[in-house]
Amino acid sequence: MKSLFDKTSINNIQLKNRFVRGATWENMADSEGRITDRLWKVYEELATGQVGLIITSFTFILKEEQPSSGMLGIYSDSLIADYQRMTKMIHSYGSNIVSQLVYGGSQTLYKPEQRVIWGPSAIPEMGTGVVPKEMNKAEIKILVGAFGDAAFRAQQAGFDGVEIHAAHGYLLGQWLSPLHNRRQDEYGGSIENRSRLLVEVYEEVRRRVGPDYGVLVKINCQDFVPGGMEFSDALYVCKELARLGMDAIEMSGGILAAKELCAFRPNINCPEKEAYFEPYAAQIAGETGVPVILTGGLRTTQVMERILQQTPIGYFGMARSLLAEPGLIKRWQTGDSEPSKCLYCNKCRTPQGNVCILNRV
Repeated sequence: MKSLFDKTSINNIQLKNRFVRGATWENMADSEGRITDRLWKVYEELATGQVGLIITSFTFILKEEQPSSGMLGIYSDSLIADYQRMTKMIHSYGSNIVSQLVYGGSQTLYKPEQRVIWGPSAIPEMGTGVVPKEMNKAEIKILVGAFGDAAFRAQQAGFDGVEIHAAHGYLLGQWLSPLHNRRQDEYGGSIENRSRLLVEVYEEVRRRVGPDYGVLVKINCQDFVPGGMEFSDALYVCKELARLGMDAIEMSGGILAAKELCAFRPNINCPEKEAYFEPYAAQIAGETGVPVILTGGLRTTQVMERILQQTPIGYFGMARSLLAEPGLIKRWQTGDSEPSKCLYCNKCRTPQGNVCILNRV
């Protein structure tokens, strides 16, 4: 019988349990995207709390493109040394860490007059109203190269792998969506074409880091907005990435404009409300054979144990639960199986940093 505390592996990443810290924006990096003392403490608490795999918050890959304040950056070799110290610290506690790579695009509070904002088509983003510049072939090539460069830096910095962020309405997710991607060339139209950029990004990342390095993708099961990406699209993309050698898939869903159907749904106060992406993740895991990380409202070991035994899903990602209680996994490991203390109130975001209301002083 499988256990939540099994030792497993994703490619060459040796994991001490099946718990994953899903990427969540801390809003604590400095203006250049560097690690601060506050941010160092966040990651150290996760590692001492016995999280098996830590996925960093979304990390911008081009210096001129930072969709949110306080984000980590991996756009320059000058950042590598700081990350080397952090990854060494994480490894000293027996945990692993993956860098999540992102280009934000038009889901940003910045305006086009402030900077160039790329998109698949010049379509207003539903939540922000920002109209991006439709990317040309030269810009596509630059973007693909930037993902490859960032992945190579992450490898040099001691990260155990990288995660390509193609979910939640950010740029790569927009290319998958017929709502945002209205192109008439080989990058638009069918899902085969709409997924072309993501495939090119994966192939470039893999070329730069080699076959033995962990490469993951985070993708929506669907966007949950009219005209957005549907599950059939996600299934096609995941099968194609699996065929090409993707090491793991993190299954999420929704964009900000989906409101109550976005990734961080509120008021998860009973087991029936947990694991709201489970059916999609189970089908993806079953049809691809690739390790799948399920995220979304997980707060009890009972729910995760049921999913582990009854479905092909093998890993469980938590973000808000670990904001509330970084030592949650260590507590569960001691036999205290009380649910996460998280209230799922979604009040963790503040201008001073994203901190659970239970932990504010």
